[in-house]
Amino acid sequence: MKYGMNLLLWATAVDESHDGILEQIKEIGYDGVEVPIFEHDAAAFQRLAGKLDELGLERTAVTVSTDDANPISPDASVRAEAVARLKGAVDMCDLVGAPMLCGPYHSALGSFSGAMPSSEEWANGKATLREVADYAGEKGVTLVLEYLNRFELYFLNCAADCARFVREVDHPNLRMMYDTFHANIEEKDITEAVKSCIDVCAHVHISENDRSTPGSGGVDWDTSFAALKEVGYDGWMVVEAFGLSLPDLAAATKIWRRMYESEQQLATDALAFMKSRWEA
Repeated sequence: MKYGMNLLLWATAVDESHDGILEQIKEIGYDGVEVPIFEHDAAAFQRLAGKLDELGLERTAVTVSTDDANPISPDASVRAEAVARLKGAVDMCDLVGAPMLCGPYHSALGSFSGAMPSSEEWANGKATLREVADYAGEKGVTLVLEYLNRFELYFLNCAADCARFVREVDHPNLRMMYDTFHANIEEKDITEAVKSCIDVCAHVHISENDRSTPGSGGVDWDTSFAALKEVGYDGWMVVEAFGLSLPDLAAATKIWRRMYESEQQLATDALAFMKSRWEA
């Protein structure tokens, strides 16, 4: 098991000003960090790779898709833009040394059609992600799709649907993740949800129901950890939490209240919580 911390708690673009935070994350005891890739600044990611290597921190990466680069769009030019941007994100993974690009980039975040995903959207998504997966394979990167709850997007909302999509694309460089926050909203049975996707699941986000410190809220952690143990999961567990330090991200994630003492406290308590549940 590897324990990671998603850097979106502090930044959407990591630079020299965050070096002290990276050092704290290492001191707390994390194995690695999840790096946001929302801009394609090659020099910045090369510098960050050097700092993380210096600290001995491994890394994964995370990105999203937007309306103007939506992989499931009916407009071929929009899908082409999605391919270009996702390939660019894969390039940044290569530079920063992240072997996995995670996130809900199978479709546009915050975009809704007012209907269920259509067969055309499903086919468009498969074709787009297969093309990007081919490129990711050349770079040694695995695409890891994240399903989100129905209030954030409409294309992939539960473990079983995300797993079916990944299986149908049928590419060695395309996998999915399980996120406790979204599962808490969408899944009727946590154990069955984990079992439904474990054959294609390569990553786990540990996230509380209110996006604050894991273990302090309403997620059914006993069932969540028991299910992951039962299926033999042994990959990354990455804490995903959000706060008020980034106004744009706070608005996007619907965070209006401060629900922890400090980012350092959250990271410290989250690692202790994960280890206490997993290693007991």
